[in-house]
Amino acid sequence: MADIRPFFCIRPSREKAERIAALPYDVYNREEAKAAVAKNADSFLKIDRAETQFPDNVDTYDARVYQRAHDTLWDMVADGSFVREDKQCYYLYELTMDGRTQTGIVACASIDDYQRRMIKKHENTRADKEADRIRHVDTCNAQTGPIFLAYRSNAAINEAVEETLKQEALYDFVSEDGVRHRVFAIREDARIEKIQRAFAGMDAIYIADGHHRAASAVKVGLKRREEHPGYTGEEAFNYFLSVLFPDDQLMIMDYNRVVKDLNGCTKAAFLEKMKELFDVEAVAKEARRPQEKGVFSMYLDGQWYRCRVRPEDVPDDPVGSLDVSILQERLLRPELGIADPKTDKRIDFVGGIRGLDELERRVQTDCAVAFAMYPTDIRELFAVADAGLLMPPKSTWFEPKLRSGLFIHALDD
Repeated sequence: MADIRPFFCIRPSREKAERIAALPYDVYNREEAKAAVAKNADSFLKIDRAETQFPDNVDTYDARVYQRAHDTLWDMVADGSFVREDKQCYYLYELTMDGRTQTGIVACASIDDYQRRMIKKHENTRADKEADRIRHVDTCNAQTGPIFLAYRSNAAINEAVEETLKQEALYDFVSEDGVRHRVFAIREDARIEKIQRAFAGMDAIYIADGHHRAASAVKVGLKRREEHPGYTGEEAFNYFLSVLFPDDQLMIMDYNRVVKDLNGCTKAAFLEKMKELFDVEAVAKEARRPQEKGVFSMYLDGQWYRCRVRPEDVPDDPVGSLDVSILQERLLRPELGIADPKTDKRIDFVGGIRGLDELERRVQTDCAVAFAMYPTDIRELFAVADAGLLMPPKSTWFEPKLRSGLFIHALDD
């Protein structure tokens, strides 16, 4: 029984929404974030990455940075850039990219559901990345970036969504990357109850993207519980900001690999080794994109190859059968010596949004070989999470990215 609740939202004024909305904090390095804020003084990055308001000699994790994030947020609430809802609501967040649309329910999920693994993860998190967001959420006294959750499509929720989409949108704008963003409020008590009841009937919800934000939000909630030993469970800090999407609307893109050297092997010898491990054939550039699970493409010495995994080499388990796992365990680890792709500096990962031309460019500049993967399926993600297992690093790339700053959940409401 999942506890997915409406909440008192803090959100941008209609006039400011388009300028405030920003890509997630972790898609930028410091220099890029600083340039984005210099270009747009209203960008939410000045809160999510408040080091952009300091000289470069001030450390990203300096206490003054987190305090500036707090002060900037609440100053913008005070000056009307953000408005507070006076009713606990759900919201719809509709994103349209390249002609396809996905619509999520903006809500708050329970830290208890996360703790008891009803909200299921498929990645591990790093303590250093958690520490940053823990300090950000705790100091700001608010969750500013939603966690991207997924659920199995539900008829009652679909019906409520269709009803709400007939209303006037709170926001409707196209961001610089061509993605259209529309937001609708769900204020009707009957519709709120319908959605809440539908989620309560689910036995699993899945983290699609935002594992570090989720873990950090939960740890702040647990910290607040320690600070308030008489807590009831109804306080805002017991819940974390989320956008929940039905599985049949989600798009996972390929997450590709480039390797900087062939581990002492010549190109000719490496190609022969590939032919021992997989069914390999040269293909034209036009046929370079993999078209099915169990097939990946390789770019080596100016030539694309289609590489097919042999059926007898596919393990019978949710993680081992992933294409990214097979590539890692049959090739990258034993032949290229990449034991830990999370830490090995000889491998890099290229999100599918950047296209396959980027793989060619990397091989022509700083890498020896590239591998274009067929995207992981959402059903594979669910299967791994249901089994209580973890995916290899960089298995999924979700597009479009949720914007930060459109929805804020204060921890004392």
